[in-house]
Amino acid sequence: MGKIEVSQIENGRALQDFIKFPWKVYRDDPCWVPPLLVDMKKLLDRSKNPFFDHSAAEFFLARRNGEIVGRIAAILNNNHNRFYNERTAFFGFFECTNDKEVALALLERTAQWAREREMTELHGPMNYSTNETAGLLIEGFDTSPCIMMPHNPAYYPALVEAAGFEKTMDLYAWWLLTEKGLNPKIVRVGEKVLKDGGIRIRSIDMKRFWDEVEIIKGIYNDAWSNNWGFVPMTDAEFHHMAKDLKAAVDPRILLIAEKNGEPVAFSLALPDFNQALKKINGRLFPTGLVRLLYHARHIHQVRVLALGIAKKYQNWNGFGAALYYESFRRGVQAGYRSCEFSWTLESNDLINRSMSLFGAQIYKRYRIYRKLL
Repeated sequence: MGKIEVSQIENGRALQDFIKFPWKVYRDDPCWVPPLLVDMKKLLDRSKNPFFDHSAAEFFLARRNGEIVGRIAAILNNNHNRFYNERTAFFGFFECTNDKEVALALLERTAQWAREREMTELHGPMNYSTNETAGLLIEGFDTSPCIMMPHNPAYYPALVEAAGFEKTMDLYAWWLLTEKGLNPKIVRVGEKVLKDGGIRIRSIDMKRFWDEVEIIKGIYNDAWSNNWGFVPMTDAEFHHMAKDLKAAVDPRILLIAEKNGEPVAFSLALPDFNQALKKINGRLFPTGLVRLLYHARHIHQVRVLALGIAKKYQNWNGFGAALYYESFRRGVQAGYRSCEFSWTLESNDLINRSMSLFGAQIYKRYRIYRKLL
C-alpha cells in the first residue's frame, strides 16, 4: 500500500492542506458541519490566537503515496501543566481515513513530539484545551453537532484505542424539547428562589458588552476551578473568544444573576449557528455571508455552553434550579424549540441528576483518552 510519511507543516500551502483535509473525510457524512475556513486559519495562526502567547503546538500531515490521509496537532498547554503540576501533552485536530496504520503513525509522531519535551502523558483530543472543542464522539452519530461541539466518523474511537489509548473521561450532551415543558418541581423551586432569595436575573446589555464579558469571566474562572480538566483562561483568550462569539449572541438568552446587586452567576446560551453554517460549506464569499444571514433567521435551537455559579453560592439549595427555570422560560419566549446542554462530565453526579430532573436526556457522548509515554 505504500509507506506512510508524517511531516510537520512548514509553509502556507501545507497549512491549507491541513485545514481542507476534513472535506475528504466527511464528503459523504450528512451530519458534518463544515467549519468556516477563515475561522480555522485564525485558530491555527500563532500570531492571532492568544493560546500561543503561553503555549505551543505543532501540526502534522500524514501521506501515503503522496496522498494526504490524515492530520493531527501536538499540543503543549503550559497553563494546564502549571495549574495541575503535570507534564501532560495533548493531541487535537485529529482527522484520519479509516486506516489503523495511518492513525498509529499520527499518534506516535505526536507522542514522540511530547517525549522530546519530557512530557509523561498524552491526552486528547482537545483543540487546545477544555475551553475549546474537546472529546471524540462515541455515541450520537446520527445528528449534527451544535455550535462549538465536535463531530467525527464512527470508526475514530477504534483507531485511537488500537494505538494504545484508554478512556480517561466521558462528556455528555443533553437534549431537551421545549414542547415537553419543565418538570413542575423545577418550576416551583425556581420561582420560589427568585421570589424569596433576592435574586435578579437579567439579560446581558450589549451596549456594555465588554463590561459584561469581564463579569462572566470572573464568575467562570471562580465557578469552574474545581472541575476536572479546567484550565483558567487568560484575559486575552477570554476576550478573543468573546469577540468571535459576539455576532452569535442573542441577549435574550445570555443571562446574568445578581444577588443584592452583585453578579453571582451566569447562563451562557447561544443560538445554534451550526444550523446556518451547514448551508455554506465553510466559505463566506462570494455568496456565503448572504446565505448565512438568511439561514440564521431560521435557527430554532440553542446550546447552553455553561452555567456558572460563584463558589460561595454553589451550595445554596435551589439556585441552580432558578437558573435552569429562567433560562428555559426566556428561551421559549424567544421562540426556540429545542436545546442542547453540553457538555457535562460523567463524574459530575450533581449536575447530571439535575439535567435528568430538568427533563433532558443524554443523546451524545464524547470521550477523552490518555496514554502514558
